[in-house]
Amino acid sequence: MEWILEPWPWYVSGPLIALTMFTLLYVGRNFGMSSNLRTLCAIGGAGKTSTFFQFDWKTQRWNLLVMIGAIIGGFVGSQYLSDNQVPDLNPKTIEQLKASGFESAGTTYVPTELFGEDAFSSPTTLILLLIGGLLVGFGSRYAGGCTSGHSISGISNLQMPSLIATIGFFIGGLIMIHLIFPFIF
Repeated sequence: MEWILEPWPWYVSGPLIALTMFTLLYVGRNFGMSSNLRTLCAIGGAGKTSTFFQFDWKTQRWNLLVMIGAIIGGFVGSQYLSDNQVPDLNPKTIEQLKASGFESAGTTYVPTELFGEDAFSSPTTLILLLIGGLLVGFGSRYAGGCTSGHSISGISNLQMPSLIATIGFFIGGLIMIHLIFPFIF
């Protein structure tokens, strides 16, 4: 069991991702998680209010299974296959996060200041999470997919829009961390 508890090296996980993508391409499917939100909305009847949700959602059942498998796999991995949930951060990063008010940096998986039970009693945190969620939802729809869809599936299909979107994701992440994040915190 020890081999499964440790992070897998790139030369194992990379070819497994490539094999998965090749299989999806071979059977004519495109991978992406944000498209599941559209499918779930269509199942829930959103097609009555918006033409965007008027499509045959049954053709996307396979992707719902991928989503369910990711949820189950994440649960199994976090509950049974991980002995240490705290990421190994650079000491300078921990120092910078603590200076920004994140005292839990380096001791928890996610900052409890944003995701702990007490955080949901803070109006500021609720507003930040709501705005962040709206931006992610709007951004993934505006970009025609999420980071996993574009960066894994789109680039493996040699789609130029996916390469441009992925570059945009990285630039946006750098702008957020270096310019906006220090301003907010």
